[in-house]
Amino acid sequence: MTGTYICNLCPRSCNAERYEEYGRGYCKMGTLPRIARAAPHMWEEPCISGTKGSGTIFFSGCVLSCVFCQNNEISSGGKGKTVTVGQLTDHIKRLEQMGVHNINLVSPTPYIESVIEAFSIYKPAIPVVYNTGGYEKPETIKRLEGIVDIYLPDMKYISSELSSKYSHASDYAEYACASIAEMVRQTGRPVFDDNGIMQRGTIVRHLILPSNTKNSIAVLEYLDKNFGSDILISLMGQYFPAGKAKDYPEIKRTITKREYEKVLSALDDMSLDGFAQELDSATDKYVPDFDLSLL
Repeated sequence: MTGTYICNLCPRSCNAERYEEYGRGYCKMGTLPRIARAAPHMWEEPCISGTKGSGTIFFSGCVLSCVFCQNNEISSGGKGKTVTVGQLTDHIKRLEQMGVHNINLVSPTPYIESVIEAFSIYKPAIPVVYNTGGYEKPETIKRLEGIVDIYLPDMKYISSELSSKYSHASDYAEYACASIAEMVRQTGRPVFDDNGIMQRGTIVRHLILPSNTKNSIAVLEYLDKNFGSDILISLMGQYFPAGKAKDYPEIKRTITKREYEKVLSALDDMSLDGFAQELDSATDKYVPDFDLSLL
């Protein structure tokens, strides 16, 4: 995409001018993709990473700016390298040639136009994963039908008070619920190959926050009631105080075993199937190195 672009892609609806390498919107990103890493990644859900890894492309910039973001240096800090659509396509081809199970686009929302263009040039023979914080417009997600095979959204909050406090988005739940419904409409129920690697479907992630088990249980109850076996759930215990979390005393720690078991017990009483992380995942050793050497 060249020239000036007036952007309303995400729920922020900035109506802001964006140029190729910089923008005036909430994400501050230009229209050309800015990426911080493109490499096989082994730390996604088992059906995504498998044995060969997920071909993950981490995009810089984010529409949420969560105070506890573990990838803060790229989501808010803007670290990354601007590439052309052709170069993005080359990264997709390179990762596919490495034998990964899928192409995994992490936080690509600011670059939807370029992503659509890239996949019109080349659609890999392996699944495409759309990995998002969940704060999406359903109409933007609709544009990805036929491109994305697997959706991997977060559903962080039901409470507008919490989403406003920690992610500066009081309307988070409204948009997350609507966009997940559109994702499920597109993908249908999860489909796997003979090796248990996901080929199509929607996995909804939820990160348990310290001092906020009521929110976690309410999120799971909503997903169970509205989607049930149409989705997989990924319950994450990996929280550690990153980013600006030190400024919020109630989340300035990892979750306790009691908090984790309380949420897990509630999940056990529901019809949702999926994955639950162990508490020893609450460490920064699983945060990728964004040194740009793999670009």
